Amino acid sequence: MVKKTTQLYEGKAKKVYATDEKGVYIVSYKDDATAFNGLKKGSIEGKGAINNRVSNHLMALLEKEGIPTHFIETLNDRETAVKAVQIVPLEVIVRNIAAGSLSKRLGLDEGVKLETTVLEFCYKRDDLGDPMVNEYHIKALGLASEDEIKTISDYSFKINTYLSAYLLDLGIELVDFKLEFGRTEDGNIILADEISPDTCRFWDSKTKMKLDKDRFRRDLGGVEDAYKEILKRLMGAE
Repeated sequence: MVKKTTQLYEGKAKKVYATDEKGVYIVSYKDDATAFNGLKKGSIEGKGAINNRVSNHLMALLEKEGIPTHFIETLNDRETAVKAVQIVPLEVIVRNIAAGSLSKRLGLDEGVKLETTVLEFCYKRDDLGDPMVNEYHIKALGLASEDEIKTISDYSFKINTYLSAYLLDLGIELVDFKLEFGRTEDGNIILADEISPDTCRFWDSKTKMKLDKDRFRRDLGGVEDAYKEILKRLMGAE
């Protein structure tokens, strides 16, 4: 089994370690929770283990659909072996239904179904508040090439199409979600980071109950139960 060596990075929700195998990192998921670019901090019991399982499950499904991902194998409850990548410094946000910052910016009632899927890019800079950027900014700053932007956009729409249908069959509406991509050593773009209740807005398709980190952001209560419910619907876990 691959073994971790040096810690390379610690973010809000994960730690990343180098390993004794070339081209392989280990991601370790934490229970720490943050919102509003780190202004709100807390902890969600069991979150790390749930996000690890949920993300790996969804990444494995996406691999079968032709989306290359960083996922290699689950090592334990909180740790996963992944392909080493250089993260493209962009957050890609895919929106199907008005919620969160989109509702505020455009004056839309939360829950309004958008006439077409919206794709947004944000520059990954905590010190700047992760500002929204367009393709011209991305190319001007040298964050990604035109071909890479097209690849990222194509993958994002394909991921949305597949996950929206898959989750709806489980009674979950995919409102919006954040993706991150990385470059492999040979320059290919692959899906990285995670897909979990931390990075997605999941609503019950009938009741519209929020089953994601919005319960933490908005002090709605029942945060742990919401995460457990997502795990149960995806994997039958108690």
